Amino acid sequence: MKKPLTERELEVLKYIAMGLTNNQIADKMMITHHTVKAHIASILEKYGVNNRLGAAMYAIEHGIFNLHQD
Repeated sequence: MKKPLTERELEVLKYIAMGLTNNQIADKMMITHHTVKAHIASILEKYGVNNRLGAAMYAIEHGIFNLHQD
């Protein structure tokens, strides 16, 4: 079983799936882009994927979130 994401990692992942850049995510979450990069690195490690697209696809395919929810 994969290690679960934190709430902040889930928020970053949802923004990734929506197509936002690291800087856009940082602005929305009011954090630095370095912190966004750290969250992304953790997400990739936890999901065992190599890139942002892989992480977003994994989350959508496994029902971790629905992009059509508010």
